[in-house]
Amino acid sequence: MSERFAQQTLRLAGRIRLAVFDVDGVMTDGRLYYGENGVETKAFHTRDGLGLKALMQHGIGVAVITARRSELLARRMAELGIDQFVQGREDKRQALDELLAILELSPTHAAYTGDDLVDWPAMLVCGLKCAPADAASWVRERADHVTLQGGGHGAVREVCELLLAGHGVLETWQDSFK
Repeated sequence: MSERFAQQTLRLAGRIRLAVFDVDGVMTDGRLYYGENGVETKAFHTRDGLGLKALMQHGIGVAVITARRSELLARRMAELGIDQFVQGREDKRQALDELLAILELSPTHAAYTGDDLVDWPAMLVCGLKCAPADAASWVRERADHVTLQGGGHGAVREVCELLLAGHGVLETWQDSFK
């Protein structure tokens, strides 16, 4: 199954110890939904959640950095068991640097999946730069890997599978469901 990923990308993925994801446009479709009462709602893809859990089960850390604040998002991160969750930080590069310092990791051992210009400064220093299919074209053109699916529609799962393939455990994980 790993033949769907370029060999160079798989080599980069094999070095990753931390997968960092943006939220709006990556974990969600990027649209903001507000109810009549002003309450924000978001839709998350369940397959993305399973992929994130697989990363953690196989020793690859997961972190989320987002410029927005949302109680709904905090709840989803808790459901998934994601402890490294930073919200309300527009300077994502600084947030990433702080996170990497706490975890004592080099940026070359981190993958960052982002969809827009605000993500690029953090993506730039990472060992693997990923973007959803519907990311801003400027970001897609500079990413190491662009998913086939768009944000909120399975892009996160694709990145998870890339990382699992790079570590040589994708097929083992998939076979565990047989």
